Amino acid sequence: MNPAPRPTRRTVLLAAGATSAAALLPSPPAQAAPGAAAPLQPYASYWYPDSLPDGSPGPGITWRSLASWRPATDPDLAFNASSVPLAPFFTPAPANPSARTGQARVQALVSFGPTAGNPSQGSATADYYALTHWAYIDELVFWGGSAGEGLILAPNAPIVDAAHRHGVPVLGNVFLPPAAYGGQLRWTRELVRKDAAGHYPLAAQLVAVASAYGFDGWFLNAETGGGDSALGADMLGFVRELRALAAAHGQRVTWYDAMTVDGTVDWQNALTSRNQAFFQAADDMFVNFGWSTAGLVSSARTAERLGRSRYALWAGVDVEANGWNTPVNWDAVVPPGADHVASVGFYRPEWTRNHLPGDRRGPDAFHAADDRFWSGRSLDPTRPDADDPWRAPAVSVADRSTVTSVPFASVFNTGHGLRWYEDGAVVSATPWNHLGLQDRLPSRRWAVHTPGRRPAVSFDFTDAWRGGSSVLVDSEGGELDEPVVVELYATRLPRTVTTVVEVTHRVEAGEVTVELGVATAEPGTPGTPPPYTYLPVSGVNGGSRARVVNGWRTVTVPLTGVAGATVRALGVRLTATGGGPVRWRLGGLAVRTHRETPAAPAGLRVTAAAGDELRLAWNRPLRGVRQYTVHRVLPDGTRRFLGATGQYAFHVAGQRPEQGERAARFEVRAVGELYTSSAPATLTHPW
Repeated sequence: MNPAPRPTRRTVLLAAGATSAAALLPSPPAQAAPGAAAPLQPYASYWYPDSLPDGSPGPGITWRSLASWRPATDPDLAFNASSVPLAPFFTPAPANPSARTGQARVQALVSFGPTAGNPSQGSATADYYALTHWAYIDELVFWGGSAGEGLILAPNAPIVDAAHRHGVPVLGNVFLPPAAYGGQLRWTRELVRKDAAGHYPLAAQLVAVASAYGFDGWFLNAETGGGDSALGADMLGFVRELRALAAAHGQRVTWYDAMTVDGTVDWQNALTSRNQAFFQAADDMFVNFGWSTAGLVSSARTAERLGRSRYALWAGVDVEANGWNTPVNWDAVVPPGADHVASVGFYRPEWTRNHLPGDRRGPDAFHAADDRFWSGRSLDPTRPDADDPWRAPAVSVADRSTVTSVPFASVFNTGHGLRWYEDGAVVSATPWNHLGLQDRLPSRRWAVHTPGRRPAVSFDFTDAWRGGSSVLVDSEGGELDEPVVVELYATRLPRTVTTVVEVTHRVEAGEVTVELGVATAEPGTPGTPPPYTYLPVSGVNGGSRARVVNGWRTVTVPLTGVAGATVRALGVRLTATGGGPVRWRLGGLAVRTHRETPAAPAGLRVTAAAGDELRLAWNRPLRGVRQYTVHRVLPDGTRRFLGATGQYAFHVAGQRPEQGERAARFEVRAVGELYTSSAPATLTHPW
């Protein structure tokens, strides 16, 4: 797609020079290249409606028919099924006066990887679109599809788990491409084909896939031209039946403004008489990118006349090419002085990763760019830059939180890293990504309050308590001349006499007093800090109740000095007690009443083996498990970290016998919500 000039009709997947939808997808990492695929490596699933293309698939591509899919014969289902239910959320007091509650929301259409060869459970690279600004997103679409690979995409488990942990539903994608990009009208007709009883079998199949994989519905993008009114009627019937079946399973359906009721493809760029039947049949609609101010106003009024919310219309904003430099008429969508007109539909916000040069795609650079996109140029949602032409979501949309129950813990793991840490020690020096291991993260990045010099606050990947990242507060060579308050979490946590907060931190430069901020009420006005009560965490030399491991200090702070039955916000206050620069790192935060250790995984077994690869599986737990870690125990008794996952299956590759070793020994541990680890389940496998 070319972002400018903006044509009146436009397809969401067209790009100058592109030959298929795959041309718009980011290239896979080298170790995940389809041609080098390991025989047991599981990948995200994709299908055609029924018939397959002529010829043979390219290297690393598997052609599949949705009509013949069955969960019982899906070999990768255990690796692709989400393990995290969709969390409920709440909306705290807005971060700034212009951020609205109950009006515009954000939909994001994101390509996390190629259609084919997209690993089910992460890979050995930190170069990944590790989305963390879930607090502004109402719906995520797992974008992709191409005529040469497959048209119907199911999101892989790590993305669904991370989104669900933050209360965001995830939709699979149905892409029926234009003929110029390989689309064939027969695939559209197969999708909406009726059986003898007048029902739509593939509507039921789509719902069954989403149920088995644990995601939340489908985005329908029908762009293959050449249809007629009969096809339009069949498509409308299909959407109605799909939505009815989906609703019964807690799923949703989004329609893309392309096909009209007469079966032709004609992007309306508004809600009109030619597409409103599809809007009424679906839960919401993505309005094509050529919208106008008058068209959105008319669309909003039409939606409300139909008894629907205007915010069920996503006004498309194409950021694939230029990110925050994209010119957008924001006042037509989210005017600052009036009710919002519609919601915002971002197409390809992973620009924040993709625009970086290959040698600069480290996690630090990516998160700096992603914070700029979602929070704005000020990098602080509580004080937006009024002169910033990019109206970041944080400026207009109130953030949300899912931190509502105890125990709650975070080690500020973003879902990728340069190394893997346990208790402050490096246990694997291999870069990695697995978004399903991401914690619930602070929603306002970064809300900092100080009358003095503002330090830089960021996720940092050079050291961590657990996982791959921590929060770094850095005065960047200057002094902290006044106390600094950093907001961390909006919460709705019940408090009892036994509730404590554990803070794991370290001071790397300077001398600083650390206090935990606990608020049991909302701030008086948007943009002001919550009314914290400050409790001591440490002085210069640390608190007397501290436990020190590998230079990290964990302090247990009772909440007995705090009034109120519900903790509504958590933060920290840092006060420099000596001159010079300050570097302070936060590695973990936990709220608990007592400790729980999960039971060891049951039923550990090998489900497939080929060469140096194994597929492991174990039984689903009853409760209380956040994720699993997998180690290999070497003949000398040392443990080698192989990876972690939220699923109940794990792919092991590259294993070879040590000298004299007749069998490999593996250990799988369950990790609880407080990052307590179970005893190991063990398994030996002969070489």
